[in-house]
Amino acid sequence: MKDEQLLRYGRHIMLDGLDYDGQQRLLDARVLIVGLGGLGSPVALYLAASGVGELHLADFDHVDLSNLQRQIIHDQARVGQSKVASASARLGEINPDVRLLPIEARLEGQQLQEAVAKVDLVVDCSDNFDLRFALNAACAERRVPLVSGAAIQWAGQVTVFDHREVETPCYRCLYREEGQDELRCAETGVLSPLVGMIGSLQAAEAIKVLAGSGRPLIGRLALFDLRDAEWRTVKYRQDPDCPVCASRRAAGNVDDE
Repeated sequence: MKDEQLLRYGRHIMLDGLDYDGQQRLLDARVLIVGLGGLGSPVALYLAASGVGELHLADFDHVDLSNLQRQIIHDQARVGQSKVASASARLGEINPDVRLLPIEARLEGQQLQEAVAKVDLVVDCSDNFDLRFALNAACAERRVPLVSGAAIQWAGQVTVFDHREVETPCYRCLYREEGQDELRCAETGVLSPLVGMIGSLQAAEAIKVLAGSGRPLIGRLALFDLRDAEWRTVKYRQDPDCPVCASRRAAGNVDDE
């Protein structure tokens, strides 16, 4: 680690449970952030500031005036730009040492598989169930940890799926692919600080997983009701009928032979 890096990340290096080795793991890490909106904004800002070595930024959308109430990585001057270009410019100002790989596309199919294969961890900041299920399946196949977050109106949630371990639950264990009602902030609203809080927690969980620090939210769903300022954590287990986990267990057994 260079002297300038020791100075920049000194407050991390001081932390019991993170220290020099943990910061070096962050510097060596590659993270895919899917979605650069309300959740993706604080995730990208904090991971870049924290020194994650390489950020792969995926979003197909453009900055709109209606985004600026909550998507704090973008600003008035970048309305009309792609969100990937807007976010890249801001992150480069925060930490020019972080390598930024733009993906200006709707991730799906083979491109999604390839994007997941290139990183050490994925942070899901998307806003639709189809992509969430696809990311979960791709991460399970590649044994890549996945940090998931969601926020709408006054409520949000965060959890971690550690696909490196075959006995841990996945997104499909929590939600069925059929019958999910999608709520979008364009239709129901969202309080702007809520996405900042949930996205910041996602960033913290990503750092914990990458640095090997603390106790990540694996098998635990953190739920926050901002209107009443109440946190609660719910434990959940692997669904024995989950097809994603079944495939992961089968692959794990083959690897062990």
